[in-house]
Amino acid sequence: MVMNDPHFELKIASTRKEIQASQRLRYKVFVEELGASSSTDSQGLQVEADEYDEWFDHLILIDRRIDPSTMDHVVGVYRLLRDDVALNNNCGFYSESEFDLTPLIDSGRKLLELGRSCVHPNYRAGIAMFHLWNRLAEYVIEHKIEILFGVASFHGTNPMNFAHQLAYLHQNHLAPEDLRVSVRGNQGTNLELIQADKIDKKKAIIGMPTL
Repeated sequence: MVMNDPHFELKIASTRKEIQASQRLRYKVFVEELGASSSTDSQGLQVEADEYDEWFDHLILIDRRIDPSTMDHVVGVYRLLRDDVALNNNCGFYSESEFDLTPLIDSGRKLLELGRSCVHPNYRAGIAMFHLWNRLAEYVIEHKIEILFGVASFHGTNPMNFAHQLAYLHQNHLAPEDLRVSVRGNQGTNLELIQADKIDKKKAIIGMPTL
């Protein structure tokens, strides 16, 4: 799909080279910029990849002004996994390693797992994410998706560093009870870190992880 802006192209990656370019962008953002861990093989190749990549659709934003023979032209990416693909291929969802998704799966509704969303630093002040979201909306309509879900991360492991954010989400944005997933094992933490009337809403919203 070509946007009205002739400099950009949005598409589902259709070649191995395009997928690898998206994985290199993920490495640049998640590993180099945000300090996420990566396997030894991924560090050597400078790609951020896992076993789920072969099942996901990779929505990519391409800057057509860049010659792909000289440098990567993929400047934005979203990773998308439909329930029919996950269940029919017995690969499951990425989120299932941490959460019990039974309420979602048993709902009988069309599901889409989102993840690995990132944009090259040079494009964050523009409309790159807007383009990605617009194409994502088309994808949702095309596949008759009813529920979107996925994981998002705060930087670090101390929940008190994000007490206002976590408490705000817990107080205001829980999923409906019949669709509410739960954390597996003892990995969970109490999210009622601050009383509702003590939450700094502005601080909470500003400190949320970017999409």
